Amino acid sequence: MESVNEKDFSFGKPKPIDLSHHLSDISKARKPSPLKDLQRFLGNPNLIQMAGGLPSPAYFPFASLSAEGLVAESFPISPSQSPPSGSAFSWFWKLFGAPTKEKTTTLTVGKYPEQPDDLNLAVSLQYGMAKGLPQLQKFIDEFTTRVYKPAYKDPVCLVHTGNTDGWFKVVMTFCNPGEGVLAAEWTYPSAMNTTRPLGVTPVPVPIDEQGICGVGLRKILAEWDESARGMPRPRIMYTVPIGQNPTGATMEATRKKEIYEICVEFDVVIVEDDPYYFLQEGQYTHKSSRSISRTESDEEYIDNLVPSFLKFDYQGRVIRLDSFSKTVAPGCRLGWFTCNPLFAERLERQAESSTQAPCGLGQTMVTSLILNWQFNGYIRWLRALGTQYTQRRDFLLDCFSDEFHLEVEQEHKGAWKGNTVYRAYAVPRNARAMIEKTSARAPMFSFVPPTSGMFVWMQLHLNHHPAFPDETPVTLEMKLWEKVALAGVLFAPGRMFSCEDDGEASPVGSGHFRVSFSNVPVSKLYLAYVMESDH
Repeated sequence: MESVNEKDFSFGKPKPIDLSHHLSDISKARKPSPLKDLQRFLGNPNLIQMAGGLPSPAYFPFASLSAEGLVAESFPISPSQSPPSGSAFSWFWKLFGAPTKEKTTTLTVGKYPEQPDDLNLAVSLQYGMAKGLPQLQKFIDEFTTRVYKPAYKDPVCLVHTGNTDGWFKVVMTFCNPGEGVLAAEWTYPSAMNTTRPLGVTPVPVPIDEQGICGVGLRKILAEWDESARGMPRPRIMYTVPIGQNPTGATMEATRKKEIYEICVEFDVVIVEDDPYYFLQEGQYTHKSSRSISRTESDEEYIDNLVPSFLKFDYQGRVIRLDSFSKTVAPGCRLGWFTCNPLFAERLERQAESSTQAPCGLGQTMVTSLILNWQFNGYIRWLRALGTQYTQRRDFLLDCFSDEFHLEVEQEHKGAWKGNTVYRAYAVPRNARAMIEKTSARAPMFSFVPPTSGMFVWMQLHLNHHPAFPDETPVTLEMKLWEKVALAGVLFAPGRMFSCEDDGEASPVGSGHFRVSFSNVPVSKLYLAYVMESDH
């Protein structure tokens, strides 16, 4: 395969258009850091540096840093066992198995380089450029070009300290108080909590089975009444298109093209927060008809991923947020922007006066691991992660299938319109109850199996609760949430994911839980189920 340096990936692509009018007043006023500007001279190996207040590396109390990193092939790309039969638990140990001894490789970074381009602590633990370590910068440039394939010339990658930090920098760089940002009606709450204290109001956009709905987005933008809304039409749209948080939806290529063209028409900048991109799990299949995934090459794997908005961005109006949080570890606090050069320069100026560069220790360990794996090794690791989380999703949904009576039907209204919805009913515990079962029974909850990410979005049918309507769905949701938490299982209450400040986005008579299958040890989930079943 040709490396990124052997092929001009910009050939024939347009240059990004001038989008400087989207910059906030603060961003327009921000000047380059005078001290950081001195660093452009630091490439001279004979330079005697007496300008900056840099501590001497001789006094860094680390001679080297070492870690045992997992090998890229630590997890299988696809399940190797035969399709399971019987209950979710008859194949539990086959699927996840007993833990095996981890295969590792030693990663060591010394204080000083043996070769000029070596990763070293004298640089990584020093005050650094907001762009990040050169070795990491080179890798993410290649990775972004080969995987996301931006549609315009010369996109720029710039590190940040995780996507939440990246979004904060975007808000500061592009939004003024009194303005709004477009976001899905159910969305990541920390993103909205970032905007509100800054006087930037979230504007909810209807969602469907793929996340933000193009028809709903167009209607909001086309019918915007500034005097009635009390603010200008929003210029920024925030979206989590893969593993939509909290619904687990996947925005397909056709929808992304539609959304992008609407944003071109109404001059909106798209902020693509995509930490779950490599957890594309596909459609859920019941265990009785599940088959083993076919083998594919790395290039086929990349081509079969739902493309990023970057692939359709011929104007440079997409700001993509990537993160190592879901693919390496959240505590590294490391990710990167991809955007046009103008936006990158302004975001870099923002970083210089806030976080500067991400932590040198985290950058060093992640970069050392990535350099050991190389591009193909990292892709191998990502493919295996997707398989692991797919198995976790399937296992949890199989548990639902075993514990509840599930009926599958098409939804004809609301956010799930057109989706295949699973409705869960209580299973009668004795023969008499089975005989007396009537059509008056009501579903307990419904869900659409997630196609990516880490969550199941569960709609609670609280309108069937005996206390309804004397108690509101919000009250009933929180009472049930607290009872479940006191019993030892912690879900996320749905109201916190509402784009509306009052948390009232639920359909009439409904509540929600966001149920994560990503972290709990599957063996613990299994034992919890067995204990409950015995009762």
